[in-house]
This record gives sequence, C-alpha cells and structure tokens, in this order.
Amino acid sequence: MTHFEKDRLDTFFTRFRELRIAVVGDVMLDRYIWGSVNRISPEAPVPVVDVERETEHPGGASNVALNIRSLGAEPLMFGVVGNDAGADGVRRLFEEENISRSHLVTDPSRPTTVKTRIIAHSQHVVRIDYERRQEISREVEDEILARLEAAMKDIHGVILQDYNKGMMSERIITETIRLARQANVLVTVDPKFRNFFAYAGADVFKPNRQETANALGTILASEQDFARAAREIKGRLRCGNVLLTLGEQGMLLLDESDSVHRVGTRARKVADVSGAGDTVISTLTVALAGGADILEAASLANLAGGLVCEEVGIVPIDRERLYREALRKK
Repeated sequence: MTHFEKDRLDTFFTRFRELRIAVVGDVMLDRYIWGSVNRISPEAPVPVVDVERETEHPGGASNVALNIRSLGAEPLMFGVVGNDAGADGVRRLFEEENISRSHLVTDPSRPTTVKTRIIAHSQHVVRIDYERRQEISREVEDEILARLEAAMKDIHGVILQDYNKGMMSERIITETIRLARQANVLVTVDPKFRNFFAYAGADVFKPNRQETANALGTILASEQDFARAAREIKGRLRCGNVLLTLGEQGMLLLDESDSVHRVGTRARKVADVSGAGDTVISTLTVALAGGADILEAASLANLAGGLVCEEVGIVPIDRERLYREALRKK
C-alpha cells in the first residue's frame, strides 16, 4: 500500500472539487427490504422475513456517479431508463444527491433495471431483478452519443461502466473512446464479459479476476498467471494500463511502461462486497484526473474499495474517512 504524504494528498483532494467526470453505463435502482427472520414458512422450507423498513439507492453505473459525487467531483450520468416507477425512483435519488438527470435517455420499450435485495439480520437472503438485457436500439445509441459529444469539451474523464444490461453496445464503447481520444480526455473501463475486448485505446482497463479468467478462457491461480493475463489484455487492447482486481489479494497493476506492481490490502472485517468495484473505478478515475499517478490512484482506489466492504448494502465512499485512512500508516 502506497503511503501518501499529507501535502500531496491535500493537492488531490482539493482538485477533486474542480473535476467533472462522465459515467457511461447501465443505470439501475437498488431497492432494499430490511427485516428479521424468526420462523420458517409452513408453505415451503424458506425463511419468512418480517419487513421493518425499505430503502432505495442509485445502483449499477448510478452508484459510480454517486461515488464521484461523494468524493467531491461532479458526475454526469449517461444512461437509459424506462418510462416507469423505477425511472421515477432514479430521478428522485439523483435530485436528492445533486446529480444531474439531464443526460438520462428514456426508452419506453424497456424497463428501468431494478434490483431488490432482501436483508435479514444483516444477511443477504435473496435478490429479485427486473430488467431487459438486450442491447439498446440504434436510435437510443444516437441520442446517448450526441449528448456525450456535446459534453466532452467540459469533462476531465470518462468511465465506461458495464453490467451487461444492454447499454454498453460495441458502438457505444468504440465511439465513446474515439470522442474522448479526440478531446484528450481520460478513459477508464470497468468491463463485463460481453464486449470485453471492445475497449481498445482506453487509458485504464480494470477487470476483476473472474471476468479476466472467463474472457481469456484460463485459470488464474498464481502471481505468474495474473501478470501473464494482464500482459495479454494490454497487448490485445493496446491500452495504457491494466489494473486487475483480486479481491482480498488486492490488485495487480501493469502500467504503461510494462512494469508490474502489486497493490496490497489492509486487514478489514468484510460485511458486504456489493458495490466495491463501483467505488474502485470511481476513486481511481477521480484520483487520476486530479493529478495522481497510476500507482497512487490504484492504491487510493484499493483503499476506498476496502472501506465500503465494511458496510452492509451498497454505499458510496466517505471522502473524509478515505482521506484519514490514506494518511494512516500500516
């Protein structure tokens, strides 16, 4: 774990408030039903959850936008919602969190993706998904790209955040990277299996271990495997950096000069890993746009991901806590 000097960290965190970061990806609504279990249903061998409260949060790429806002930067969310109650919920939450809704495109032909999680005694019992995973139409692609092109001159970074829900078509991916390259704007990627190798030319490509193993059709079991996989990805995508996230094993970074770095973790009590990847890509991108080098940005992102894993449910990173933890030595 990189140790940050206070003056340098202060410089980053001050710059965060000057940044505008675009997020292009799958917009979702995360709904939580919280309760307790005291009995088993007589109808089937399943727990009966006595509901105590319900909450809603921005999910998917929307959670990336929320993390950017929590870090102090301004997010611009480019995504698709339906004409339904889920979309109303997304817009209401965006308004509450001071996130612009002006780049959300409404497609009445598809529902807003909604994930409902039932939590009992701090344990995840079951998840219910409302979604349509087919790729968005050509017309919706045109609208998204037109809005993104108009905004490109005023942003400092673009995050491509894929959840395989249909927003991230190959055309959206390649055209977004082309527009960003023309404007000399930072591009970072958090991919999924579909279109894994469509992100040629990105500055940072951040897959996790399982996504990488699936895409390469291999098993990743050793340090040599991790480094080999990162080099293969970098070669095929012609990207600047590959940041392979490894869960409790931290991260492996293959940088622009082809040097390999290991980013370790600090021991933590993990309550819920949901949303940690969103926090990592958000922190990484904001830090890079704020002037950090790639190893500093990866270390800060790794720390942020670990912090949110201590919370139950999907929560954004706390800016002040991240700052304090970054200054703390092991």
